[in-house]
Amino acid sequence: MSTLANIPHQIASHLLKIEAVSLRPHQPFTWTSGIKSPIYCDNRLTMSYPEIRDYIAESFAAVIREQYPEAEAIAGTATAGIPHAAFVSQKLNLPMSYIRDKAKGHGKENLIEGLIKTGQKVVVIEDLISTGGSSLKAAQAVKDAGAEPLAVLAIFSYQLDKAVQAFAEAGIPLQSLSNYGALIDVALSENRIQEEDVQLLQSWRANPSSFGL
Repeated sequence: MSTLANIPHQIASHLLKIEAVSLRPHQPFTWTSGIKSPIYCDNRLTMSYPEIRDYIAESFAAVIREQYPEAEAIAGTATAGIPHAAFVSQKLNLPMSYIRDKAKGHGKENLIEGLIKTGQKVVVIEDLISTGGSSLKAAQAVKDAGAEPLAVLAIFSYQLDKAVQAFAEAGIPLQSLSNYGALIDVALSENRIQEEDVQLLQSWRANPSSFGL
C-alpha cells in the first residue's frame, strides 16, 4: 500500500487510465445543471476493475485507520458510494449501511438501509464531491438517526470553493482520496494535456459558471 501522500496522484492516474475521469479543456462537457465543464467523472467504472477498486478501498481504509480510528460504522451514499462502502467495511470489519437520496415511499419509508445505532461514530463514503449538497444531506441523515458523522470521505473532489465552504459551515470534515489539482498534475505528466491547458483548467475551478462562455 502506498503512503497516504502518494494516494491522490496514484488514484488520479488510475481514473484517467480507465477513463473514469475525462478532461476536455477545449471541448467542454455540459453538466445536467447546464454548467460547461472541462472534466467529466464517472467513478462507477472503477467497480469493473478489481485491482483499482481494491486500491481505492484500501486507501479509504488507510485514511480511516490513521485519522478516524474511532469509527464504528461505514455508511455509503446511494447509489455510487454503496459498493465502495461495502468494500471498505469488509476490510475494516465494521458494520455497513447506506443512505438513500430520499426516503422510500412504502413499507417503513426508510432513508437509511441497514442499522445505524444511536451514538455510533460513522464515516460516510461518497464517490464524488462537486458542490457537496447531496453528501451533506447524507451526513445530516446520520445525525438525524442519533449518530455522529465523523467525516465524509470521497474518491474524488472537484475542489470547488462552494463545497469547501458548505462543509466548513456544516462543521463536517471532508476528505477526498484524489482531487482536481492532482488530476491536472498527472494528466500533464502523462501527456494527456498540454502545458498551455493548465491555466484554462485551473480557471474553471476558480469560476465554473464562466467556463466556455
